[in-house]
Amino acid sequence: MRRILTDQARARLSHKRGRGAQQVPLEAVAVVSTRSQPEVLAVDDALNALTKIDSRKSQVVELRFFGGLSVEETAEVLRVSPDTVVRDWKLAKAWLLRELSRETLDGC
Repeated sequence: MRRILTDQARARLSHKRGRGAQQVPLEAVAVVSTRSQPEVLAVDDALNALTKIDSRKSQVVELRFFGGLSVEETAEVLRVSPDTVVRDWKLAKAWLLRELSRETLDGC
């Protein structure tokens, strides 16, 4: 799901692609995300940075946020305890919030 949203955001922001092509609203097919394209790319960049620091926390975010898995389901996929998933989820959310806030401040 993360790759789909990221690829879609990049394609829409690219000036080389899609000029003159008939556009079909995504809503006509399915609602994937209500987030704006730059936000999706910012989250992807932040997740890539988090992966370099702690890949398990990044996997927890992908499974919970993009995959919609519960804590228990995520724990089963990653073969860790639910408490570990909860800790990783909290730390990853705080880290991503800090990174995305920093990017917002740098962009102003």
